[in-house]
Amino acid sequence: MHGIGLDHRCWEPVLPQLERSRDVIAVDLPGFGDSPGLGAPEVEALADAVEDTLGELGIVRPHVAGNSLGGAVALELGARGRVASACGLSPAGFAVGREEAYAEASLKLTAAASRRLEPFADALAAGPVRRTLLMAQNFARPWRVPPADAAHMLRAMAGAKGFDATLPAIGRWTPKLGPGPTTIAWGERDRLLIASRQAPRAARLLPGARHVLLRGCGHVPIWDDPDQVARVLLDASGG
Repeated sequence: MHGIGLDHRCWEPVLPQLERSRDVIAVDLPGFGDSPGLGAPEVEALADAVEDTLGELGIVRPHVAGNSLGGAVALELGARGRVASACGLSPAGFAVGREEAYAEASLKLTAAASRRLEPFADALAAGPVRRTLLMAQNFARPWRVPPADAAHMLRAMAGAKGFDATLPAIGRWTPKLGPGPTTIAWGERDRLLIASRQAPRAARLLPGARHVLLRGCGHVPIWDDPDQVARVLLDASGG
């Protein structure tokens, strides 16, 4: 499950590694990508929607993982005890005070800029220096993102119909630990949900989880180091 403003395509770098030993389903959360929105897009409601989709597919007790907003949804599903394991990569829900205000303001600015820049997405994503300037908040190594994928992410954020309603709802959710195996992994160089503050807080709040640091990775670690992320996801789901 992807972060706010993205869609299922953000997982493409890790799919080859995961699909060697897992059946993988990447979803568009309600209000993002091709999914219709929700009237009240609380984290709990997003988790309900994912559960409904799993039910329609006949999938019982899957391993779930998500990044940022998707990480919060994964942890919510884990807290309900209806999944085999849950893994959150730089999950939302652990920011407090100024950190929360900073993250919300930064995301609002990113969304506003994306809407204005969307007509120029291909040109802005064409060169490594431009991609670095455009995406440094979310990626530690933004030049590694291929131009077409960088342009798609900008368009996904610009067209995210659920963004404005979902962003404030994230702060109303409280992380909880479920009965199954739970992994929380933080991008060491996360510039949005600052790992140096939020990783220790997560460890204090959820001591029963497994806590991991993604070396050299940013808030969206999937393009920064696909191999490292794939290893964490596979370990989280039993190796």
